[in-house]
Amino acid sequence: MSSPVADTEVSTPRLVVLDGGQPHEVFDVLALADGIARVRSPFLFEVGEELPVRIEVDGRVSEATARVRAHLGPDDARITELELRDRTERSD
Repeated sequence: MSSPVADTEVSTPRLVVLDGGQPHEVFDVLALADGIARVRSPFLFEVGEELPVRIEVDGRVSEATARVRAHLGPDDARITELELRDRTERSD
């Protein structure tokens, strides 16, 4: 017996840093839920650092301030935890 297939495919969220209006893709999003993003990046941001970001999830775009909460895991598999604040939907 086969299982039903969903009509829509969920896309992977994107989190893009905005620097002077220019987007920079520096994060690989592992999880995004309840205002917390867990990401990997080749850059190590300081705990407490705040970054303006654009969030793209399933065709919806919003902007927020991402505050670095913590770095978790071993050095070779570091995960950065970001708190997303002041999130506003964009209507382009």
